[in-house]
Amino acid sequence: MRPDTIHLRRSDADTLGRLIESTGLGRDASSIALLDEELARATIVPDDALPQGAVALDSKVVFCDLQSGEQREVTLVVPSKADSEQGFISVLSPVGSALIGLRIGDVIDWPVPGGRVKRLRVLAVAALKEVA
Repeated sequence: MRPDTIHLRRSDADTLGRLIESTGLGRDASSIALLDEELARATIVPDDALPQGAVALDSKVVFCDLQSGEQREVTLVVPSKADSEQGFISVLSPVGSALIGLRIGDVIDWPVPGGRVKRLRVLAVAALKEVA
């Protein structure tokens, strides 16, 4: 299950494209390949035209794992800013790559390490920085 469309800011799409190119297909190969697929199907919009409630880089996101019922609040960031203890998760992580571009209410089935699939629902999104 995936939403029909996801939306990405132009600047996020450019950043993600550079990350995918520079990271290559090392230990995170499956996450990167899935993120690349999401990027390929995304609707890219000007930075100031991102639909309200869409997950972007530097967004604080509350989501629910629908199988376990666990809710988490994370901030989606580039790998260099990731700090899981502070709730900053990399967009290249399995959950991070699943969340990018989703909107409040969207549900996605996303493969995670160990051959499992998580079903996630986005509950809330807040931008940490305003785009000028």
